[in-house]
Amino acid sequence: MNHDMPLSPLPLHHLADGSCPVLTTHQLRAYGVPPAEIAERCRPGGPWQQLLPGVHLLHQGPPTSEERLHAALLYARHRGPSVPTQPRSGEATPEPMITGLAALALHGFAAAPPLLSLDRIEVLVGRTRRLRSAGFAGIVRGADLPLPEEVTGVPTAPVPRALADAVANLGDGTTVRRLLTEAVRGGHCEAASVVRELSRARLLTRPHVVDAVDALMAEGRALAEQRLYDLVRAFGLPDPLWNVDLRLPGGPYLGVVDAYWPEYGVAVTLDTRTPRPSDHRPADPPRDEQRERLERLGVTLVRCRPRMLREAPEQQATVIRTALMAAADREPTSYVVVLPH
Repeated sequence: MNHDMPLSPLPLHHLADGSCPVLTTHQLRAYGVPPAEIAERCRPGGPWQQLLPGVHLLHQGPPTSEERLHAALLYARHRGPSVPTQPRSGEATPEPMITGLAALALHGFAAAPPLLSLDRIEVLVGRTRRLRSAGFAGIVRGADLPLPEEVTGVPTAPVPRALADAVANLGDGTTVRRLLTEAVRGGHCEAASVVRELSRARLLTRPHVVDAVDALMAEGRALAEQRLYDLVRAFGLPDPLWNVDLRLPGGPYLGVVDAYWPEYGVAVTLDTRTPRPSDHRPADPPRDEQRERLERLGVTLVRCRPRMLREAPEQQATVIRTALMAAADREPTSYVVVLPH
């Protein structure tokens, strides 16, 4: 007796109504379709076709992009067991998600190829999965999988992770640069989060990636500076001196700040630098050291993260305004030399 067969199989016509045209072998058997009939229907000239091992499309003709995505996810979910490991306390089995160029296409990247033109749809799975790439389904294993984002109902890797997985297979520096730049310019994420993922994936040793990251950081800083300019104007803050170096008279360099109100003794700096293995340039003083130096001189340093400038400008304006208003309660600021950067 076949214990996989349901006691009361559903009528076969329920499978042909177009509501769910991609099903696994296991799902078809749960509907009461025996393996021999599945094989017969998927023969050349039959009404069905096999898209991937164990995954079937219930009509002939080319699959749509949605059907290919669904098929790749079904393949990743139902093929191959996990390698036995000691589970961490409270750790859930990570769900497969679309990543790489297919994920970027779902996120709306103009620089990503259309979904139907992709020969390979990458699916991110947990590192313990015993699963190989097959057909158009490319399997990417990873530890510490991110939480997927639902994009048009498809579980999709967040942009920084999808970028890293895409860049891992791209040798064209121009394409890499376009994708990274669009991520920041299009408001998908901040440059620092992309660089962290590229570093995690150990991609920052590739020269064409390093060049693209340099352009990315410049793009991210330019956008953050523009948001800071817009914030000052939109919320009626006093006009500061923009992008200046601070020094003591004849003394040490105190670092560059993005905005400085000398009459208030308040400075703002954008937190956009992300250390990379390729960074061998002289850097500004470490963040804590710079803050301590300036505060000893009576200068309040406000650090603004680009993500907060984008997502919560009113909150950032309140922080800066509070620092300016508190200037009257502080001791007079020591004399600081201000020079154009």
